[in-house]
Amino acid sequence: MLYRKMPKNGDELSILGFGCMRLPVKEDGSIDEERATRQVRYAIDQGVNYVDTAWPYHMEESEPFLGRALADGYREKVKLATKLPSWLIERREDMDKFLNAQLEKLKTDHIDYYLIHALVGDLWDNLEKLGVADFLDKAKADGRIRNAGFSFHGSGEDFNRVVDAYDWDFCQIQYNFLDEKNQAGTTGLKYAASKGLGVIIMEPLRGGNLTKTMPQAVKDIWEEAPIKRSPAEWALRWVWNHPEVTVVLSGMNEEAHVEENLKVAGEAYPNSLTETELQLVKKVERKYRELMKVGCTGCRYCMPCPAGVNIPLCFELYNNLYLSGNADETKFLYAAQLSGAISVGETGFASQCVQCGQCLEKCPQHIEIPKMLESVVEELEGSDLEERVAMARQLFKKQA
Repeated sequence: MLYRKMPKNGDELSILGFGCMRLPVKEDGSIDEERATRQVRYAIDQGVNYVDTAWPYHMEESEPFLGRALADGYREKVKLATKLPSWLIERREDMDKFLNAQLEKLKTDHIDYYLIHALVGDLWDNLEKLGVADFLDKAKADGRIRNAGFSFHGSGEDFNRVVDAYDWDFCQIQYNFLDEKNQAGTTGLKYAASKGLGVIIMEPLRGGNLTKTMPQAVKDIWEEAPIKRSPAEWALRWVWNHPEVTVVLSGMNEEAHVEENLKVAGEAYPNSLTETELQLVKKVERKYRELMKVGCTGCRYCMPCPAGVNIPLCFELYNNLYLSGNADETKFLYAAQLSGAISVGETGFASQCVQCGQCLEKCPQHIEIPKMLESVVEELEGSDLEERVAMARQLFKKQA
């Protein structure tokens, strides 16, 4: 395991952090606690010492899970990060209420790295008026938190002013080879580092979209490399190649993912990719931009939808339609998964959208969700949707 130093406090942090937003789940959607605990503890045993969670992850069950998973001495082996749910704060007292509840959920007396969650410009302005600086100062002074930071999903223009608005210890940004100019981007990464902030990276694989469905055109480009690496390794190495990056979070939920990421995290030094390799990644990026239709990372901040639309799944399948080139298979999967034929729950079709606009306020990627859902309907539903649903129900032996 390689480690990088947090600039302001000197903490030696593993370059790979365990993100607890996408833990393995059972058929009913609940966390597969036995398996997830094994994965988290194994990663820690192999040198991972930064573990990240948040109030809303896994329907508010990620923090309690982690409190249990870090028992038996594991809490003392890691720096623990969680986040204040900024969108739920209505008054100054709420900040202490949530932090104290999180300490209880996580079974700890302090949070090592505490973030203001999912900031955009307007949300920061509101929190600033409510006294978030006073809250952070007092929580640090009384020992409930050790380091104060923020996670960011806003525009590049807002990022710098948030960095400058408080004496932050660190920040967390979305960054990967498709997001150099999106949100904080490369400019924000370098600006935060220039101010002495440690930088934690989320979405290095864009919610898995850079690895889950690999278009043949992208595979062909990766095959040009003289050194053979998996798409996940290329994407992670690209992020770690930046010396400004302190930790990269990975939402690992498969044992094979844990093993692969641990291996790469023992080799990925800053500035270690050659110019030829960087140009190869750039070529892959250009090809993805030709193929992708919507920039959803599957973070689920848009959920739940009041009309029941499964927005992330709709967009995942919509992108897959173009990335895989297999229309028949994708349309069948859309019918099967969104009808509930192979899942638990109600229907979640894009056509259920009532254009209420609530999702627009929540989307970190600033996607025009209702408009894009219209495109999903046009491409993946059609007059034969009910026929495909019936086929799926028959195949999976479910009744309407």
